Amino acid sequence: MFLGHFAVSFGAKKPAPAVSLGTMFLAAQFVDLLWPLFLLLGLEHASIEPGNTAVTPLDFYDYPFTHSLAGTLLWSCVLGLAYFAVKRNVRNAVAVGLAVSSHWFLDFLTHRPDLPLWFSGGPHVGLGLWNSVAGTVVVEVGIFIAGLMLYIKSTTAKDKIGSIGFWSLAAFLALAYVANLVGPPPPDMSSIAVVGNATWLLVAWAYWVDRHRTARVA
Repeated sequence: MFLGHFAVSFGAKKPAPAVSLGTMFLAAQFVDLLWPLFLLLGLEHASIEPGNTAVTPLDFYDYPFTHSLAGTLLWSCVLGLAYFAVKRNVRNAVAVGLAVSSHWFLDFLTHRPDLPLWFSGGPHVGLGLWNSVAGTVVVEVGIFIAGLMLYIKSTTAKDKIGSIGFWSLAAFLALAYVANLVGPPPPDMSSIAVVGNATWLLVAWAYWVDRHRTARVA
């Protein structure tokens, strides 16, 4: 899942208008922001195996700290509590925590049975939507459009940056998704880990865009 995670970030503006889009990008992608670092540190592992699924050539055979159900729920609590410690808002802290946990459940739809339930491994689950390119595209694009619509209905641009910045961010995500679908397999896992850390730039982009938009009055 790629676009779906960002869709959660956009759509969360509806129930949590005071939370920055950047914070929601950070939350919904938190385990994928940790994963490249854990790869570089040798704490988790993956390999390139063309044909692993129809959508991705990656074999995620060892990532219990970031992508197990237990790990995701732990990170959900950590980020939710961190938000509460800074902002002292229970409702928004819960929204941030739920955005973190949403990552595992969306991945559950797309991954083959490689998502562990526990830190030690154990049962691995996944519905395998990635085995169908058409099915994956329909589901992800549909979720992404829904998230964008919720964000558009929940906010309005203060200036041109709020408008152009938002649409350019949405377009960049869409283009990145297409490139991942049609592009060649990555050369090695180190490249994936390095490029994966660039996702932090998208978090910064989302903070920038959201500062130039304001929540609509109900």
